[in-house]
Amino acid sequence: MYAVIETGGKQYRVSEGDRIHIEKAEGQPGDEILFDKVLLVEKESSIRVGRPYLEGTSVRAEILAQRRARKIVVFKFKRRKNYKRKAGHRQPYTGVMIKGIETPETLA
Repeated sequence: MYAVIETGGKQYRVSEGDRIHIEKAEGQPGDEILFDKVLLVEKESSIRVGRPYLEGTSVRAEILAQRRARKIVVFKFKRRKNYKRKAGHRQPYTGVMIKGIETPETLA
């Protein structure tokens, strides 16, 4: 069983037990997050697709860590103009582990 969820403007294909990095979300390690923007669920070869989201379907996850990604270097340069700018950037992210996919059939 897997689901496609939307969070932070991105889509992720997740199943129970997966560990993923998402855009920074509120909460501390150990807290539980509920993703209610579920686009698709596959269960035993049957696929349900939302328009755009599936009603009554959610994905539970546990926050593992609040971290920042590796630094990327941003370097701007214009030749023969004596123009150089160097900056770094570290994007914050939240590491989560998927605990379960709840559909109306599994809730009943």
